[in-house]
Amino acid sequence: MADNYLSILIFFFVAGGLATVIIVASVLLAKRNPSADKGAPYECGFEPLSAKAGKFDVRFYLIALLFIIFDLEIAFLFPWAVSLKTLGWPGFLSMMIFLTVLTVGFIYEWKKGALDW
Repeated sequence: MADNYLSILIFFFVAGGLATVIIVASVLLAKRNPSADKGAPYECGFEPLSAKAGKFDVRFYLIALLFIIFDLEIAFLFPWAVSLKTLGWPGFLSMMIFLTVLTVGFIYEWKKGALDW
């Protein structure tokens, strides 16, 4: 039973060792040229330390939500494609309904101008 987990244990040691080597190498070999601009926080093109809080454009949130939706769509498509043979026609039709709803939503957003800057 322990033999089954030996390869996983070796993988963790190799991954941890490689991560440690990469981090140590980047600390030792990196050029250090600090400046005030490089150390300043950056958020979506706005000055984070302004005196007053300005209006934040809602399109940033909309684009982020659209990205999450379509990213999740891709996350659902891969396991579906792998198991399509066992799912049969009901699985195929349910995914087509899912994709149709997403496509209609995307077309709606496009027609409303939510993707225009």
